[in-house]
Amino acid sequence: MALAVVTGAARGIGFAISNRLADDGWTVAMLDVDGEAVTTAASKIAGAIGVGVDVADEPAVEATFDAFGETPGLVVNNAGIVRFGPLMDLELAKFEAVLRVNLTATYIVARAAARRMAKAGGGAIVNITSMNGVAPGPNAGSYGAAKAGVALLTQQMAVEWGHLGIRINCVAPGLIDGGMSEPIYSDPSIREARESKVPLGRLGSSEDIAAAVAFLGSSQASYITGQNLLVDGGVTMSIIAHLPRPAAVDTVGMTK
Repeated sequence: MALAVVTGAARGIGFAISNRLADDGWTVAMLDVDGEAVTTAASKIAGAIGVGVDVADEPAVEATFDAFGETPGLVVNNAGIVRFGPLMDLELAKFEAVLRVNLTATYIVARAAARRMAKAGGGAIVNITSMNGVAPGPNAGSYGAAKAGVALLTQQMAVEWGHLGIRINCVAPGLIDGGMSEPIYSDPSIREARESKVPLGRLGSSEDIAAAVAFLGSSQASYITGQNLLVDGGVTMSIIAHLPRPAAVDTVGMTK
């Protein structure tokens, strides 16, 4: 079975992605900065291995890829952190930490994978972005900027590495009931209010994101590269639907 590598895999969306890829027949290497947690998580997935590594540490990432002994067919950059707060007050260290883990680490891991995939004849990389990288939210610090950066970096990689047989795409989660968003939905009133704004009428799940990743990493997506797939139930495109609107405008422009 081919090797798939998933970062930030100890819990939440990363764990769901790992589980789905294993179900699809991949041998999964789960990476996380929390070595103990990722080892425990890997024990719950048949054939998976857990590796404790800081994916923003380039020498450590290179050593980890060397230790696999084979070239991954798929790499998923899921590792991420949030440090929310008003931009006026946000500490620079927190601003930079988010860039380091969400953007710089994605580059480090993707480049390490691509160098090896190029020699092996190709492969696929899926980077996890966010709806916050498409539509900014209040007090999100540098998170949206980092995720927007990942999306454009993905396009840059797709242009430069396509001739090497390497496909690179993004999956952008929307309102997901899982992962780093779990604290938000512990409040039933917030959960209900947010669900009501989603055109499909529900919050997304970690498994919804895992399914999109599995598709983009598969041969079914062999002619897709450089894309940022929003998996958000339609919420990002629905802003006008939530604005006041007089009924009279529904007939503007109509002719008898």
